[in-house]
Amino acid sequence: MSIAVEGISKFYGEQKALDGVSFSIEKGEIVGFLGPNGAGKSTLMKILTGFLPASEGKAFVSKLSVEENLHEIQKTIGYLPEHNPLYTEMYVREYLEFNAKIFKVDKTRIEEVIALTGLKPEANKKIEQLSKGYRQRVGLANALLHDPEVLILDEPTTGLDPNQLVEIRSLIRNIGSDKTVFLSTHIMQEVEAVCDRVIIINQGKIVADKKLNELRSEDEQVIFVEFDYQIEPVAIQKIPHLINARNTGGFAWELSFDTKKDMRPAVFDFAHDNGLKTLQLNQKTKNLESLFAELTQI
Repeated sequence: MSIAVEGISKFYGEQKALDGVSFSIEKGEIVGFLGPNGAGKSTLMKILTGFLPASEGKAFVSKLSVEENLHEIQKTIGYLPEHNPLYTEMYVREYLEFNAKIFKVDKTRIEEVIALTGLKPEANKKIEQLSKGYRQRVGLANALLHDPEVLILDEPTTGLDPNQLVEIRSLIRNIGSDKTVFLSTHIMQEVEAVCDRVIIINQGKIVADKKLNELRSEDEQVIFVEFDYQIEPVAIQKIPHLINARNTGGFAWELSFDTKKDMRPAVFDFAHDNGLKTLQLNQKTKNLESLFAELTQI
């Protein structure tokens, strides 16, 4: 087991940032850690990497306690923080050579990570001359220098343009072929493009832990409907097989049903019986976005 979190809580004064969080990640998994801003993602990652102590509970990386074996654990972790800290006045290769000395790794490893992260065309430039996408590559190259067993990446694609997003996602996916990757993000598409599994956190608590293929195969459907008049939430609960109803603004609703049967006729009949017109009525595939919205109540 690469990562194990057991009942982790974190307090900042009276504020509880994490509330009894528990999960485990096996070697070779790419796991997305998904949640709204302020949900506790970065706090947990800082606890796993030893930058913050937990208030309660225990965390293990590579079967070692973070609290008791921090120095040994940091040798097995590659960490890319949310705000990628770089010495921008240094050249790319110079920066990696500097960190290689800290990690006490052979200089040949520098060329390996430059090639792995696609930095060859930019290796002789100053970091301050690089685009955001290439700066993220430098951060990933640095995280990989000591060939860690576990990669912890906090919001690795924030601020990237669409082309850079594709490149970094592909890079993370390739790296994850022989490492454990724990990837924090608030972007659903990020998880669907890169990860095998998703853990969703909301207000400091784990609210879902699912394999992506399980999510796609669930016997559940989502229907988007817009009426011509406002209705009370209690009224819409009368539709058969309804398990969740979320008002998405105005007269529009996202309805989740626990059946494969097409429920659009039932929604149309409900509207007719209640003197409503349906301005839109579309069936959506149950996906990560709808699960996230349902569990975090956005």
